[in-house]
Amino acid sequence: MQIVTKEIHIQTKGECDIVDLTDRAQEAIKSSGLENGLLTIFVVGSTAAVTTIEYEPGLLKDLPAMLERVAPKNIEYRHEEMWHDGNGHSHVRASLLGPSLVIPFRNQRLCLGTWQQIVLIELDIRARARNIILQILGE
Repeated sequence: MQIVTKEIHIQTKGECDIVDLTDRAQEAIKSSGLENGLLTIFVVGSTAAVTTIEYEPGLLKDLPAMLERVAPKNIEYRHEEMWHDGNGHSHVRASLLGPSLVIPFRNQRLCLGTWQQIVLIELDIRARARNIILQILGE
């Protein structure tokens, strides 16, 4: 088994910016030289998340709407007592979705469904520079 580590650097536009990472992740697999294994994709930071969705206009609206229902912006968050930065809901949303994802690959191809893409979701209230770590384990 070998481990190859790569990074993706992205500048987001701010809250609820959803960035498709699928092609970049697939390119990382190809350039690793590994044929079969696992890709772990991890976003550094506590106000962003990584998941899979069908990257289409309806879901790009539905996902932020769901997050607003589950962890609304306009309620009290104790995080604000500490930092007063207005992003308590961002931290809660990020913890619900999670910072990482593990995806198998076979014959240098990610094992994703036809309509399944890997996405970064920016949950902070402002634009951010994000680092995404890709660790590729395989042979």
